Amino acid sequence: IDQAIAREEESWGLYEKLAGIVEDAASRDTLRFMAGEELKHKAMLQKYKSGELGTEALSLRSVADARVVEALGEPDIAGPLQHKDIFLFAAGREKAAHEFYRRMAELQPPGALQTMLYACAAEELRHKEKVEYLYCNAAFPQTDGG
Repeated sequence: IDQAIAREEESWGLYEKLAGIVEDAASRDTLRFMAGEELKHKAMLQKYKSGELGTEALSLRSVADARVVEALGEPDIAGPLQHKDIFLFAAGREKAAHEFYRRMAELQPPGALQTMLYACAAEELRHKEKVEYLYCNAAFPQTDGG
């Protein structure tokens, strides 16, 4: 759990750092939103660690994974970023977080901790789904022609 908390804190810091760098206001807002989501995850993990949160508070609903970032790869964040690149970068981060929680859950015996870690993995996959959707809308905007 401590490692998971540290990863959420690291992701928060990265999103905040990028928000301070990008010039586009919409991209900055997106990054700050993602940073806020990471703080929520950190708080949830801290509550679970302290015994304030039971696994029944976590959802395990299924998520559709379009695998956009797997197909396109992550953008290079060293150079100038377009608004769509922010979403693709965030999708890569959420993919890595999903894999981290899934691997951690697989190492645990069946029980409350394993259930909580699988729920965290599902939450990260839901975030990946959201930012890939936003990427597709930014990269391929709808035109008047359909």
